[in-house]
Parts: sequence; structure tokens; C-alpha cells
Amino acid sequence: MTRLLVRDLDPEVVKALKLRAAKHGRSTEAEHREILKQALLGTKRKSFAQILAAMPNVGEDNDFKRIDDSGNVDVFN
Repeated sequence: MTRLLVRDLDPEVVKALKLRAAKHGRSTEAEHREILKQALLGTKRKSFAQILAAMPNVGEDNDFKRIDDSGNVDVFN
């Protein structure tokens, strides 16, 4: 693995990094690696199809009623 040395950090940044690391139960160095990884590589986004496939089955269309602005009730067929 390659090493990276970051110099001349503001003490407030170092303090914030240490607090964040403690909150996540990691060492300061591990937290620094995670921050860099997320910032540079990001998280992989799910496709629209993956999001739809992950949605739970909550019933049939006719289980849901739609009320139009006039107050009439429509039932899906």
C-alpha cells in the first residue's frame, strides 16, 4: 500500500477528524482513509430498476383509492 502524509492541517480539522473517528469506532488513520475513499470513489448508486425491484409488495392496485379534486372517489380497476 502507498503511504500518504498530510502536513500543515488546521488543529480544528484534526480535532474534528479524531471526533468523527471515535464516533465511528475507528482509528483516526482508518477514518482518514474512509473519508478519502468516499470523497474520491463515491458510493455506487443503484439503478432505477434496482430501486423498483427492492420495493416491497404492499397490495393490489384496487387496494388504493384515489380522490380527485372534486371529492369523488375513484377505484383502480
